[in-house]
Amino acid sequence: MDLSAARQRVTELRRLIEEHNYRYYVLDQPVISDQEYDALMRELLALEEAYPELRTPDSPSQRVGGAPREEFAQVRHPQALLSLNDAFNEGELLDFDRRVRELAGGPVEYVIEAKIDGLAVALTYNDGLFTLGATRGDGQVGEEVTANLKTIPALPLRLRRSLPLLVVRGEVYMPKGAFTALNAAREEAGEPLFANPRNAAAGSLRQLDPKITASRSLSLFVYQVISLRGATVFTQTGALDFLAEVGLPVNPYRVLAPDIQAVLAEVKAWTPEKRAALPYEIDGLVIKVNDLALHPVLGATAKAPRWAMAYKFPAEQATARVEGIILRVGRTGVLTPTAVLTPVRLAGTTVSRATLHNEDYIREKDIRIGDTVIVQKAGDIIPEVVAVLPERRTGVEEAFTMPERCPACGAAVVRPPGEAAHRCTGGLACPAQVLEGIIHFASRGAMDIQGLGPAIVAQLLEAGLLHDAADLYYLKKEDLVKLERFAEQSAGNLVAAIAASKEQPLERLLFALGIRHVGQRAARVLAGHFRTLDRLAGASLEEITDLPDIGPRIAESIREFFAEPRNLAVLEKLQRAGVRLTAAGAGTAAPGTAVPDTTAGPLTGKTFVLTGTLPGMTRQEAEKLITSAGGKVSSSVSKKTDYVVAGDKPGSKYDRARELGVPVIDLEGLKRLLEGKRSWRREDLYDRV
Repeated sequence: MDLSAARQRVTELRRLIEEHNYRYYVLDQPVISDQEYDALMRELLALEEAYPELRTPDSPSQRVGGAPREEFAQVRHPQALLSLNDAFNEGELLDFDRRVRELAGGPVEYVIEAKIDGLAVALTYNDGLFTLGATRGDGQVGEEVTANLKTIPALPLRLRRSLPLLVVRGEVYMPKGAFTALNAAREEAGEPLFANPRNAAAGSLRQLDPKITASRSLSLFVYQVISLRGATVFTQTGALDFLAEVGLPVNPYRVLAPDIQAVLAEVKAWTPEKRAALPYEIDGLVIKVNDLALHPVLGATAKAPRWAMAYKFPAEQATARVEGIILRVGRTGVLTPTAVLTPVRLAGTTVSRATLHNEDYIREKDIRIGDTVIVQKAGDIIPEVVAVLPERRTGVEEAFTMPERCPACGAAVVRPPGEAAHRCTGGLACPAQVLEGIIHFASRGAMDIQGLGPAIVAQLLEAGLLHDAADLYYLKKEDLVKLERFAEQSAGNLVAAIAASKEQPLERLLFALGIRHVGQRAARVLAGHFRTLDRLAGASLEEITDLPDIGPRIAESIREFFAEPRNLAVLEKLQRAGVRLTAAGAGTAAPGTAVPDTTAGPLTGKTFVLTGTLPGMTRQEAEKLITSAGGKVSSSVSKKTDYVVAGDKPGSKYDRARELGVPVIDLEGLKRLLEGKRSWRREDLYDRV
């Protein structure tokens, strides 16, 4: 066969293979046997081997995976991938419906979809070609896993219709059969088992070697249009039909409900037996407002959209015996009791431990060592003891009391006034707190030090090479190669990963420091405003609480953290090691030196809230305009808000602004502010009759 004939045959084979993929994964209507499909793939592989110039990135042959990646790059999503608020009963669904109808101003239609228990991803297609795939991450920034996603047969590398741009959200999952087979193989090889298909899917998709991902039999369902050019969709059901039409795998289950009563009837129809019959795990149903035009009207909180709700199935329960109660000391010194149980099967996994939360929880439920208890998985995820069966007691059961001394360091254990938790007072002298603190410091959402897991941190602490997180930056390769499990290459890789983390943005460092109550969102707000660690350290309570989404509890924790000499010593060591203590462009001033505000502009000191659909501009573009001019964008309206920028069909934020007397302006009014003109003109005000 000459090159011309080979090119023609390769084109035909690709067309046939993609057509059969579409029929198998999207339509669920295969028309050829697996053997016939394999024969087509083998012929394509043989031709591309003989004629390498015919191999293209969108060829089905490229699903086997490319070269292993050294690390995952970060991807900022074009639109925040929010989580969903949960409902666990009929009353919470009725409350959701009431809120939706109040904001929408009338009755609404819902669509019900299966809540796939997997790993959320965002997929980007340019001109019909799959170009980028990323995990959800923290909702704002995810990990680029394009090469791994290409190994999933259900994911088309080229759409059946060429569109300038399509960004979608979906869920990568592991079918039940594949999960059972994978765990059986791991058990035989003496490897640790995955707890459930969701964890297996997440671990498989984040493999550095795509060939390992390809071997894990992952699959995919797509369920949301994030960005679209070249076509228009008006409803969620229309969006699902459109996604299937262009060749993307969409879950076949969807029910259009005219009102909440139809939703409740459908919820009741999902029995445990019906769930068990599915070839994949679902942990609930997702109820969405069908009319996409209502979504911006309903808006979203900082974490979840108001136009959707996840109904979680009632937790499965089982009985088990409490063999003992152990204590774990967390990074903030909290002692968390955990029940050690006789192993039981629950929601598809084996459970041998369950959280007991705190001493009050144990006292309230009268849980004793030796008791027979009812265990359930809260939201099918976290095992917990929900009740004791006192009629099964034999008289040998023992009551549990919280120790007076920390089991890890021997320091006094106290219960601060107003708190339910008991805390170790050992602080940085407590090895358990240091261990958990360094594990958190190196974790993915924090400094993201690749290869530094809990076992390695424990080993370094035991060897005396670490006393706090700052000591990581003083480790040398020659120190590590003396330890068990470290060779020249692995030691060099870890030292290099630690060095690379010095350039993490300030918001990552703030989160990594483990300041109580400062999560990723608060860290992002603080870093964006103060720009340097030194300015935050010198800020007053009033300055901190004046920021959007930062309350008194967070502010007090920050002041307490910077008032502790041992914490300041750690920060000084970090600075000497060259760790970035400033936001990008904020300069490198020494501690105590005033740093100019690099974001000064016409909007400096002003807080804005956006609502409605802005004409000719996305919400993200408007936020960028405001922040680049020195302003701040908040998710909620308060007396501290300076302006609400309203577009078409504004939601409850508009009404709240009018109640509080906050000026409401349109996009033209915002542009005048950006130009440095007077705050607003009467004609720029957004008025509704």
